[in-house]
Amino acid sequence: MLPFRLVTAVQDAISRAQEHLLSIQAPDGHWVGELEADRALTAEYLLLGQLIDRVDRKVEQRAVRYFRRRQNPDGGWSLYEGGPSDLSATIKIYFAMKLAGVAMVDPAMLAARERIHAMGGPAKSNVFTKILLALFGEYDWNGVPTMPAEIMLLPAPFFLFNIYEVSYWSRCVIVPLLVIMDRKPIKWLPPQQSLDELWPVPREQTSLRFPRVPEPFSWRGLFWKSFFIAVDDGLKIWERFSPRPLRKRAIEAARLWLEERLAVPGGLGGIYPAMANSVLALRLLGYPDDHPLILGQLKEIEALAVEHDDEFYLQPCPSPVWDTSLAANALIESDLAPNHPSLVRAVEWMLAKQVALPGDWQVKRPHVQPGGWAFQYDNPYYPDLDDTAMVLMALEKVQGVDPDRTRLAKEQGLGWFLGMQNQDGGWASFDADNNRVYLNNIPFADHGALLDPSTEDLTGRGLELLGTLGYGLDFEPADRALDFIRHSQRHDGPWYGRWGVNYIYGTWSVLRGLKAIGVDPRHEFVQRAVRWLIRRQNADGGWGETCESYVKPELAGRGVSIPSQTAWALLALFAAGHTTGPAVDSGIGYLLRTQRADGSWEDTFWNGTGFPRVFYLKYHLYARYFPLWALGVYRKLRMHD
Repeated sequence: MLPFRLVTAVQDAISRAQEHLLSIQAPDGHWVGELEADRALTAEYLLLGQLIDRVDRKVEQRAVRYFRRRQNPDGGWSLYEGGPSDLSATIKIYFAMKLAGVAMVDPAMLAARERIHAMGGPAKSNVFTKILLALFGEYDWNGVPTMPAEIMLLPAPFFLFNIYEVSYWSRCVIVPLLVIMDRKPIKWLPPQQSLDELWPVPREQTSLRFPRVPEPFSWRGLFWKSFFIAVDDGLKIWERFSPRPLRKRAIEAARLWLEERLAVPGGLGGIYPAMANSVLALRLLGYPDDHPLILGQLKEIEALAVEHDDEFYLQPCPSPVWDTSLAANALIESDLAPNHPSLVRAVEWMLAKQVALPGDWQVKRPHVQPGGWAFQYDNPYYPDLDDTAMVLMALEKVQGVDPDRTRLAKEQGLGWFLGMQNQDGGWASFDADNNRVYLNNIPFADHGALLDPSTEDLTGRGLELLGTLGYGLDFEPADRALDFIRHSQRHDGPWYGRWGVNYIYGTWSVLRGLKAIGVDPRHEFVQRAVRWLIRRQNADGGWGETCESYVKPELAGRGVSIPSQTAWALLALFAAGHTTGPAVDSGIGYLLRTQRADGSWEDTFWNGTGFPRVFYLKYHLYARYFPLWALGVYRKLRMHD
């Protein structure tokens, strides 16, 4: 049994955390927290305003204050809090600040310019930065990878490439980009606003050739990299001589594809880059600025704005379904009554968000019926497996909602989830069998996030869902998923985290799934993960992991402690049968010490992953519900002991 003082402390922490979480629930039952990305996204928003002549000088000045407060000592800007300066992010922010009227002699601009020179200048930036610069005439369109519009006409089973062989997020960005890259528009700037000063060597003397060596290096990657660069050279010739009737058909196919997906609420794909590209594409296709499709996208973009203390930043998308499902599960796991009015309202809200329309996923799974949930308020073409699993687990646990309605929603949701299992036994996020890894070597995909393959964290979530719904290892989908998990474990114990940072997140997701599905925690592969987690605990009792672990795997599980990652580690240990001992005691102590007066916690570093290596996130509510979840499970386990 727990000592009385510890029991009291844990009870008090849980009560205050529940109170806080309930106090920030929206009247209609949902939760949504800020979702902060890197600073460059806000710069992209300002530059979009310049491109479409919708400049708000007050917003620009608030954004500049946001940039200034987050500039690194070396003059650059990072992709995540505490990370190294990133060239592409720094170029975009410098450009946005310059067009916002910040003088070139401003100390922030001088420092940024020096850092950009040291990192190689615009020629070394990523593809999306080059495209953005090309739109202003600040980069040669010939130095940008070719994406011919005829891609739209390639049939789905095409052996090498078609738009359904890349992830949903890539597809939503690429299709409007095909129109943009066909027209290659340029909004010329006055000479005093150009970026000539950013080129370490004059741009006319700088090679714009694509790098041939893959990162990280592999001989297979070198082959595909060289192959696709040769293909790009051929496509540049095709661009000059392609039959115009064929190009016209391709552009029309892109237009129709866009119109269909822009006619529903939520913005294209529910993500800022796709929405921004769609606005530019529609204007190039001749749609007037006051056309409902353009105004609809701009309205969705404006809804992503966040203003605090005279600062401004833009979110990449909202996260209400994800936040609501996680908050509901945390409250249930911390013993809030399953028929509590707040939980009932949350479930009613989630039930109303179930997607009943077929989406792009049906190209690969034509016989599977809809039934999933999306991440955002509205994104009907692109539900995802992670949200669907977390919502279904909440539906299984909450009481007091119409049982027939709940049962039907669970049947449809589970049917969709099972129908989206990949051939390798795992689950991905939005698509099925989206795993042609050679495509990550095309010059356009220098971000390395073109695809949506099976991941350890999603597959662990799938196992947890199946176990929660009463299935065991004798269920064939669970057996296949377990096989995927066994083969994807890292040699020293952890599992990779695709959507949360990083190995701590992946290991939490997997161990929860293994427990739910009935895997004996005494198995060596489970205990290997436990030993890894204990070795990674910090001296303050918490756990932390830097986003740099995606670039340097030796940093897996290493970083400054934060509450959400500490909660993941504890939940993972509990799932593996490790409920007592110094590691658990110290971890619980860390959460008790770091709770704030209002019952919440705060993560000081980024905790989410958009695209490993290039795009990271801070979920502001993670520190509000994950520590509560861990304390709730701890209390139940120890009281039972």
